Amino acid sequence: MRKQHLLWTGLVVLTFILAGCFQGEQSMEEIDAPEDAEPVDSLEEIDTESDEGTASETEGDDSSTPVGEAETVPRQLYLLDANGMVASQTLNLPLEESKEVAAQALQHLVKGGPVTPMLPNGFQAVLPEGTEILSLNLQEDGTIIVDVSQEFENYKAEDERKILEAMTYTLTQFENVERMKLRMNGTPLETMPVNGTPLGDGYSKTNGINIAENDTVDLVDSKPVTMYYPARQGDDSYYVPVTQYVEGEQEEMYSNIIRELVDGPGYQTNATQVFNGQTGLADVPTLTDGVLELEFTQDILAQEGHPVIADEVMETIVRTMTELQDVEAVQIEVESVDQLVNESGEAYEEPVTSDMFIPAEKL
Repeated sequence: MRKQHLLWTGLVVLTFILAGCFQGEQSMEEIDAPEDAEPVDSLEEIDTESDEGTASETEGDDSSTPVGEAETVPRQLYLLDANGMVASQTLNLPLEESKEVAAQALQHLVKGGPVTPMLPNGFQAVLPEGTEILSLNLQEDGTIIVDVSQEFENYKAEDERKILEAMTYTLTQFENVERMKLRMNGTPLETMPVNGTPLGDGYSKTNGINIAENDTVDLVDSKPVTMYYPARQGDDSYYVPVTQYVEGEQEEMYSNIIRELVDGPGYQTNATQVFNGQTGLADVPTLTDGVLELEFTQDILAQEGHPVIADEVMETIVRTMTELQDVEAVQIEVESVDQLVNESGEAYEEPVTSDMFIPAEKL
């Protein structure tokens, strides 16, 4: 009888315990969050010092970017090569928000900055050490206003144009940027601080880059044209832009540019000669709806009897010609050749644009 009494007593106690548990569980669900609690709007507001939950949150993550490695994107940076020429290098930079990419690119032009461990052999950054990009402001007319810190003025006079050229060409890789204006610590610069280069309404690609001096050219009857020449530094291949003055009007201008490309820019650029010296045009160039049609003699072919145009030859021509106003693409033909192909055997079935070599993007 005593055992039966103990059994009933135990069941009653257990019932009260379970009832208390269920009641406590229900009350936790019904508790409202404090009225003054602020919701987390961004990852930056999360306390990242705690390790709790890390394993469960990363488990099963199928991201293609390896753990510990930041996602990168290729960007064109205009740096100084071993010959002191301003030339572009495509480097993989950490992926940033769209509004930050231009500032990031400029910051990678600073000596001693984040670009240092990434520099190819023979290349160096161009902006004075310690320079900071304080702000960027892109106007509707394509003018980008760059505010730099006081360290920007710590350069040699002979480097002034190189600094302007490197900054301008780095920024105008973005298709909605046309020109650059400068401020230093918020104060607009009408001239550069060391050698007084005028900035006026802004500095653009029309001001030229690596300008070649030529005493035999009549500057009154000629126009500045930026031509691209392939160059090599060790195992690294790149293109050097050189602004040269070329005489002529329209079709004659196109023919003269081709002649200049075949002749090359001279020894100072360390350019690689990729044209057969006999290369020439077989017909007068024509421009129709933005497409420049160029018909060459067979001397342009990589090998006699084979319809192959060397990749560097094609890129040299297209990069150069699409810098010209109204030229959006280039259609290259060769006399007595039905279908041209590249070095990989792929046919050139459509006019070639510069996007094939240097994809453009907007800020």
